[in-house]
Amino acid sequence: MELMLERIEKHVGAQTHLYPLDLTLVPRAVTVLLGATQAGKTTLMRLMAGLDVPSKGRVKADGVDVTGLPVRERNVAMVYQQFINYPSMTVADNIASPLKLRREKGIDARVNELAAKLHIEPFLKRLPAELSGGQQQRVALARALAKNAPLMLLDEPLVNLDYKLREELRDELSQLFAAGNSTVVYATTEPTEALLLGGYTAVMDAGELLQYGPTAEVFHRPKSIRVARAFSDPPMNLIAGNAATLGVSLAAGVSLSIPMPAASTAALTVGVRASALRVTSKPNDVVLPGRVELAEIAGSDTFVHVDTAIGELVAQLTGVHVFTLGTPITLYLDPAAVHVFDSAGDLLVAPTKERR
Repeated sequence: MELMLERIEKHVGAQTHLYPLDLTLVPRAVTVLLGATQAGKTTLMRLMAGLDVPSKGRVKADGVDVTGLPVRERNVAMVYQQFINYPSMTVADNIASPLKLRREKGIDARVNELAAKLHIEPFLKRLPAELSGGQQQRVALARALAKNAPLMLLDEPLVNLDYKLREELRDELSQLFAAGNSTVVYATTEPTEALLLGGYTAVMDAGELLQYGPTAEVFHRPKSIRVARAFSDPPMNLIAGNAATLGVSLAAGVSLSIPMPAASTAALTVGVRASALRVTSKPNDVVLPGRVELAEIAGSDTFVHVDTAIGELVAQLTGVHVFTLGTPITLYLDPAAVHVFDSAGDLLVAPTKERR
């Protein structure tokens, strides 16, 4: 399905939930709606599904205006944070229900295949009430996948699952989406999840659509500071600077040699992702001495907060590292790995070197 939103707005009383936006989803691909809580993701998905009607604008499906068409008259599969299953049906019957409606053949085999992918094989004969919340959510996911609808909407579907299972299912879902013909919309607050799912990403903030495009492009070339903030975990380091003859000057005499556009504003903001900072040097690095203020271990990474002459910086180091608070540390930065934004917060320079 090609889904097109034309000048969509949503107001509830005096509150604006969605500001005017245009969005055409790439058919048979995954589009991630990325943004913090109350960014407008769920509101937008409800308009896509037909659960709500926009205050202004039109929704088109394959060129047909479906703005006022209710959800029951659309072929849409939905999974929300709060899972919904048929309580009187077994897990197997829940998953099979859309297959039976279409009178498909090989229903048992398809049910078993989806149950295996989502790790719920042992529960096929149980009722939903006999399962944990995470298990029930996986049943809802399996039923949505079985429907094989042209439009599939998933609103933070993995949020109720434990960390290990989320990691496993992200990979499984990517493969399942790729193998199907659905146009998939997947809402999340987690930048890492958007990167893992790939496809396309629409970055939202406070009811506004800030940028839409291929996920890697949006990540590496955020069009504004607002996009960069939304698409960074941990948050991007933002450092005040000024235009200089050979690039950008920062506090304490630190300078970055970067080719700058001729029309650059005098006041600039340098954005440095935590993963671009290192504790080992390479040729042409900028040297940033400092002191450790905090060290946090998260999974297989260590986040080190360092007080430097240009401000507090957060470095993301691969592996588990132990640092004593207050001890000296030196960070190294390749100038080719930074973003530069103008005084209005718009992107001027994107990294020529950046790793995830």
